[in-house]
Amino acid sequence: MTAGTQLLTVPQVMERLQLGRTTVYDLIRTRQLASITLGRARRIPTPALADFIHTRLEQDAA
Repeated sequence: MTAGTQLLTVPQVMERLQLGRTTVYDLIRTRQLASITLGRARRIPTPALADFIHTRLEQDAA
């Protein structure tokens, strides 16, 4: 991670993707969306969210 990388909470990712909590956790569980755990808190680095979106766009374009 770079110094400018932000760590997003699951609710923040839910809002950005307009998806439900279960769906976001399913994406994390299936490793489609990378995340880290800090104590009991789950965080998603902003580059991981950008990579997920980019990958989905490529899949949809194919």
